[in-house]
Amino acid sequence: MKKFIIPVMLMISGSVFSQITTSAPVAEANRWTFGGGIGLGFGSNSSFYLQASPRVGYRLTDDLEAGVVGSVSWQTSDYYKSTMFGAGPFANYYFARSFYVGANLQHYFINYKDKYYDYKVNDQEAALYLGGGYMQRIGGNSFMQLGVMYNVLWKENSSAFSSGLVPSIGFVVGL
Repeated sequence: MKKFIIPVMLMISGSVFSQITTSAPVAEANRWTFGGGIGLGFGSNSSFYLQASPRVGYRLTDDLEAGVVGSVSWQTSDYYKSTMFGAGPFANYYFARSFYVGANLQHYFINYKDKYYDYKVNDQEAALYLGGGYMQRIGGNSFMQLGVMYNVLWKENSSAFSSGLVPSIGFVVGL
């Protein structure tokens, strides 16, 4: 009887382990990532700033991700009102599961109104952000990203932005 039970148990345990190993790649098959960031600011002269930037990415490899990011922001104060929409591709390379470098090309559509002089501007501007930062795991496959990007296309007197340097805080799920 022992000669019969031991081979049957080995075959059953072998089939259980083979099912576990074949089902693991199915869970790994989802390579999509989702995330983004939000910003909120207050200042003098009744100024208020609200920004949101959702993103969708795809992990091409375990360390390389590419996707699309959008951006929308509203600014207002006693003197001006501005709305800005942007969209474009991005790519991030992750190393040591704690750091990343990235590139982000955005094309912005800007609507600006000066309340004091009744001056309006509808403009477009491209921005190429290069930079990197640190990632902190916040649970499972979710991370918080802290970084700095620089717009290499920024020009001091011809840009809608006050600076080319942009600090960033965002969240990513799916890495």
